[in-house]
Amino acid sequence: QVHLVESGGGLVQAGGSLRLSCAASGSISSSNFMGGWRQAPGAQREWVATIPNSGSVAYVDSVKGRFTISRDNAKRTMYLQMDSLKPEDTGIYYCKYWNSIYTRWGQGTQVTVSS
Repeated sequence: QVHLVESGGGLVQAGGSLRLSCAASGSISSSNFMGGWRQAPGAQREWVATIPNSGSVAYVDSVKGRFTISRDNAKRTMYLQMDSLKPEDTGIYYCKYWNSIYTRWGQGTQVTVSS
């Protein structure tokens, strides 16, 4: 099993920055993906970004040029650097780990962007 612990959420003014971290522990497979999702109040959970343990990253169009996903495989940690934040970025941010046969979600962390 894999256990995920998220940190780094908070309250920030529009235009500000936050960095989310997602630390993984347990049975990490040699080939895996990690990613960020978010859920705004009253909305469905939406995909934000994905990063494989090696390879190209991908972003939803609404965050391209503002968010940067990265990972430190030695530390088993994924990072989501969020710059130029907008009020519409407000929501609970979740990290996710998956491979071909297993999926695990983090507990989520609240991000609130004030106008």
